[in-house]
Amino acid sequence: MAEELFIPKLGQTVEEVTLINWLVKEGDKVETGQGILEVETDKAVFTVESSADGVIHIGPFKAGDVIPNLTVVAVIGKAEDKFMVKQPIAKAAETEVQTEQQTAQEQPNLFTASQSKAGKVFISPRARKLAGEKKADMAKITPTGGEGLRIVEKDVAAYLSYEVKASPLAQRMAQEAVLDLRTVKGTGLQGEITKSDVEQVIAQTKTAIAHKPIAAAPLPEGEVVGRIPLKGIRALIAERMSASVHTSARFTLFIEADATKLVHLREALKARVEKDWGFAPSYNDLMAMIAARTLRKFPYVNARLAADAIEHLGHIHIGMATDTERGLMVPVIRDVDQKNLRQFGTQFRLLVKQARSGHIAPDDLKGGTFTITNLGTYDILTFVPVINLPEAAILALGKIAPRAVVVGNAIVIRQMWMLALVVDHRIVDGAPAAKFLQFIKDEVENPDENLFA
Repeated sequence: MAEELFIPKLGQTVEEVTLINWLVKEGDKVETGQGILEVETDKAVFTVESSADGVIHIGPFKAGDVIPNLTVVAVIGKAEDKFMVKQPIAKAAETEVQTEQQTAQEQPNLFTASQSKAGKVFISPRARKLAGEKKADMAKITPTGGEGLRIVEKDVAAYLSYEVKASPLAQRMAQEAVLDLRTVKGTGLQGEITKSDVEQVIAQTKTAIAHKPIAAAPLPEGEVVGRIPLKGIRALIAERMSASVHTSARFTLFIEADATKLVHLREALKARVEKDWGFAPSYNDLMAMIAARTLRKFPYVNARLAADAIEHLGHIHIGMATDTERGLMVPVIRDVDQKNLRQFGTQFRLLVKQARSGHIAPDDLKGGTFTITNLGTYDILTFVPVINLPEAAILALGKIAPRAVVVGNAIVIRQMWMLALVVDHRIVDGAPAAKFLQFIKDEVENPDENLFA
């Protein structure tokens, strides 16, 4: 019996992949563990391996296709076998969309489908009929059928029977703003919707409209010489950076540290351990160890913002911003305060290698509690990065450069280092953030050799 080859689940948050390349041809003999095809998630490229020995028969999938997890893409068996999956998952979804659209054309005044976080949500005929009669907004109805992917008649009935409690002023404001009060959460007595509740929803709506991307104006033919699709890692970066800028209340603190002693310490470490460790400790490594100690001393920075609380976190997982050909990635090294310099440096380099080759696991790119980013290698003295939400802060490292400074009554040349700390004011206030950054400066200026043992 032929063995089915399907797209495995590549991480808890990955629901679909893009097919990059088939590594074999129809009818090839393959072995268990052999690479069959390459797929891309929003974070990395993975190779799907053969699950059996035999002759492979490839399904109707080509490079560029977006394929849901667990979709059967090929079968492996005998030469006379064929790919017998009648309708791949992706095609089935497409067919259902077409069926819904055809029905909508027959009844143009009725709703057809709404959106959920999982994608397209479909509607039963009876639900569509009731919604059309009652003029219910299908986009605001919670689906319960088909594991949350289909709106059924009882969902529409439940939505219509929901009794809204709102003050007269809130009702009038909602009517003027064409706002459905069923979508507003009341904070008044016994859940009553108040004026401030309506004002908040209206303000959020205006903000969302203001931040909506503006369509690019058409340019003369030949003016555009290249296009990079906003998908995969680029789409993820765009989404997260936009969310960080528009939702966090950021402020930035700058401080200048005399890194002369740290520079000398690194040179001594490099001469002593490079041959044994296989790498020379970098300033990123040293700063990660300093940051871990500082986060343990000031736990209010090792925090994140939840829906209804500020959560202080028990583990110190530091993300290290890394430039790759596919875009910015932030590999996360876990429990940094429990590691020595060699352990940190070894794991950091392994994750960077995997990120740049496109084969890093999705779980190694999430769960950070604090992020460090460094542009010093590009001669950048200082910069203001974007916070990696939901973290409370991000530390930016510039270039360490010799400068003439006043020490006592003399002008001397010292190795100066500009540090910038960007903080979410919703989580940490200015003075506590300043204490945190000042402690980092002190650790840089008077490095503890035991920390880097």
